[in-house]
Order: sequence, then C-alpha cells, then structure tokens
Amino acid sequence: HSIYLGSDIFLMPSRFEPCGIAQMMAMGYGTIPIVRATGGLKDTVISYDWNQEKGNGFSHDNYNAHEFLATVERALELYHNHKKAWRRLQENAVKADFSWENSASQYIKLYEDLYYEQSL
Repeated sequence: HSIYLGSDIFLMPSRFEPCGIAQMMAMGYGTIPIVRATGGLKDTVISYDWNQEKGNGFSHDNYNAHEFLATVERALELYHNHKKAWRRLQENAVKADFSWENSASQYIKLYEDLYYEQSL
C-alpha cells in the first residue's frame, strides 16, 4: 500500500490480464495507471481525454515498446506541464467506483432494459 500511496504513476503493460486489481488499488490512492488495454485493464482504465477532462489513467492498444513509451511520454507531459489537468485526472481516478454495488446496479439496468425491449 505504501508503494501505491507514494507513487505518482503505476506502469502495467501486461500482455494479457484476465482481471487485474493492481490498477484499481493504484487509482484508489490517486496513482495514475498506464496500461495496455487488455482484459480487466481495458474495462477499468479509461484513457484520459484532455478536452473533456475525463478518464482515470492512460492506455495503449498494441503490445509493443513504442506504443508503451509514447503513452508514458503523454502522461509525463501532462504531469510536468499541466498540473491542474493532472490533479483532475487524479480526482477522476480516486472517484472511480469498482464496487460490487455499482456492478450489480449496472447488471440490473441491463436486465431491465432487455426486459423492456422484449415487452415492446
């Protein structure tokens, strides 16, 4: 926990990741994850959008060093030169809700929507 708390950025360039909890733990401490968009990482890390100030980390699609480095450089640009935007990104990360309550309510909404569509 001390490593997450004392870090600004968490690197997780996994080739595959069936679930992943480390990126969620990092976000809980305001540590920004940089991940390859695969498996659970793709489901939980939303790449930061500068224009809309949305997202909770950074991601790239392909498993190669060039994309990974470009993503790290993009994050470092924000970190060093756009402090207000970095703070917003940290706030987004901390506010991310990965609770079972949230997941369950999303499933309930999905089932209700499916039921409604079948009723029409």
